[in-house]
Amino acid sequence: MQPVFVDTHCHFDFPPFVGDEAESLRLAQQAGVEKLIAVGVAADRFAGVMALAHAHPPVYAALGMHPMAIAEHSEQGLAALRQQLELRDPKLVAIGEIGLDRYIDDPQFDRQQALLDDQLRLARDYDLPVILHSRRTHDTLAQHLRRIDVPRRGVVHGFAGSEQQALAFIRAGYAIGVGGTITYPRASKTRNAIARLPLSALLLETDSPDMPLQGWQGQPNRPERLREVWRVLCELRPESPQQIAEAIRENTRLIFRL
Repeated sequence: MQPVFVDTHCHFDFPPFVGDEAESLRLAQQAGVEKLIAVGVAADRFAGVMALAHAHPPVYAALGMHPMAIAEHSEQGLAALRQQLELRDPKLVAIGEIGLDRYIDDPQFDRQQALLDDQLRLARDYDLPVILHSRRTHDTLAQHLRRIDVPRRGVVHGFAGSEQQALAFIRAGYAIGVGGTITYPRASKTRNAIARLPLSALLLETDSPDMPLQGWQGQPNRPERLREVWRVLCELRPESPQQIAEAIRENTRLIFRL
């Protein structure tokens, strides 16, 4: 029996998917990817992401204000997010992509942290999980998650840290997003961590069109390549491929209530 997957992180409102959504979903479903979460990154994209979720049954939505766009975000954007949450739309399954990033030029890190806290409080108030971005900020992010309790928890997406950093998030109740990084043999630290972490804490994602897999460098990533991420994960883990597929499907269901 072919395993069935959910791509828990896809920027489906970006090229190359714009205008080609139906074909992209067909290719995904051919590969066993039956659903995906389209992740919003700024207030001016919220309406488009929700429209995609309503137009296509396999698509669900997450809305958030991405730390890499900190210079563009405003109080009005936060109000727009709250307005969307007030609708209690069943297709809106998470707040994200939110988080922290020290890698960008002029990170305005104090503003990033304040915006993160505001969005964590919204997740708490509206009973939604969060999809978290973290680059060079794992320890700081963990501090924020300990300070602001989000009952539904969520996932640290595109994880590329150490086993110890991952375990800190897992102990706080958060899942770890597994993506294309593990397809690169040189990413030994992350591969070793993902091989040893509890299976109950793992989710699959592509971050399409970003985070290309080995062999597709320089090309837009796509949801159907989630199957390849799973294949590599099966090479790294001791469990059977069926066990891995079933466990990750259940992890996804529990967090996002799909």
